[in-house]
Amino acid sequence: MPTTHTVPAFLRRRTALTTVTVLAVTSLLSMAPTAQALPGLDKDGEKSKSPKPPARMSTVGGSQLGRPGTQMNSQAGAPKLPRSLSARSWLVADAESGDVLAAHNAHWRLAPASTLKMLFADTVLPKFPKERKHTVKPEELQGMGEGSSLVGVKENESYTVQDLWRGVFLRSGNDAVHVLSAMNGGVDKTVREMNERAKELRAKDTQVVSPDGYDEKGQLSSAYDLTLFARAGMQNKDFRDYAATARAKFPGERKKGKKGKKGKRGTFEIQNTNRLLTGDFGLPAYKGLAGVKNGNTTHAGSTFTGVAQRGKRVLLVTVMNPSKDGPNEVYKETAKLLDWGFEASDKVEPVGRLVAPESAQAPGGGKGDSDGKGGDSQRASHEKPGGGVGTALGVTAVTLLILAIVGYAVHRRWPVPELARRRQRGGN
Repeated sequence: MPTTHTVPAFLRRRTALTTVTVLAVTSLLSMAPTAQALPGLDKDGEKSKSPKPPARMSTVGGSQLGRPGTQMNSQAGAPKLPRSLSARSWLVADAESGDVLAAHNAHWRLAPASTLKMLFADTVLPKFPKERKHTVKPEELQGMGEGSSLVGVKENESYTVQDLWRGVFLRSGNDAVHVLSAMNGGVDKTVREMNERAKELRAKDTQVVSPDGYDEKGQLSSAYDLTLFARAGMQNKDFRDYAATARAKFPGERKKGKKGKKGKRGTFEIQNTNRLLTGDFGLPAYKGLAGVKNGNTTHAGSTFTGVAQRGKRVLLVTVMNPSKDGPNEVYKETAKLLDWGFEASDKVEPVGRLVAPESAQAPGGGKGDSDGKGGDSQRASHEKPGGGVGTALGVTAVTLLILAIVGYAVHRRWPVPELARRRQRGGN
């Protein structure tokens, strides 16, 4: 049985629907900066020690988010930001309201590494029931980049969809990604759909070239966009469960049987590479963490998006490419920002917002919160009808049409991570 850090069913969920009348807000859209292949490299293709963010970046979510450097609107009593943050880009957001509490180069387009798998999962995961079985063809394991992270998928062996998604979330297996892409009609089709999904989420900094996040020329995203992907994905219960699973059994290769008979097929244990979920030497697991995805490549460095709950507050933090040497630096900086965010939540003015998907816009084309000033339409669901009611971070978002405007009013409850509760009781 897998070890998961969230309660599968909500401890409590209450949705209150309130009819509200709002005015349409004129969209303020900005052109994203010209794509730069593999940012952070010097003219000889070597990693630059001190790359600088563009002077002009996207302002999706608010004009302040388009400025280079650290953005925070402090009020009286607000805690200072953590010292010695070395990441090229980071963002702290309230997962429920969408308020961005602070950010640093939020829209800097950088190589995303395997955090891009969040978009892959948000795009493909709803398509296949997890009990479905698939026998892997040799060609489905072709085309992976050299040195790719693997979970151990073998050709001519059968796996359930659930097995494959555990391989994606726990071991960041590019082999599992390529098999799921093949089931989805191929890598090219999957890449096209991921780019379409990014556009639907209004993640304008993102360009997908490979579904697994492997370093490719032109493959880019940003701390802002990765946070949008995490927030969208966490609406799906299966996504939440996979992201919060610490350990699970994965099917092994079938052994040769005697006299032409089929041999037995065992399993082996896989552990999540998210060190804030499982802990590591010198790094405790973060209390209240419930996912979501880490990554590391030559050009991206270390990247991570995490979601955690403390009391009734749920925060999302994305950190991209810390420059400090040493193990687990991306997790250490994430933990510092989470601690700061929980302390600062009611003591800072937002510097922007996580925008709504295009499907949550008001009829007639209004994109009310594209500049960070709109209503709560970013809480829209992504789950398909008939597959369970879509939930934005654990609570249903419902669309109401009032005078041709979309309005939402929700009260949310999030599943408390089970591991955090056991620690609070003094358990392991």
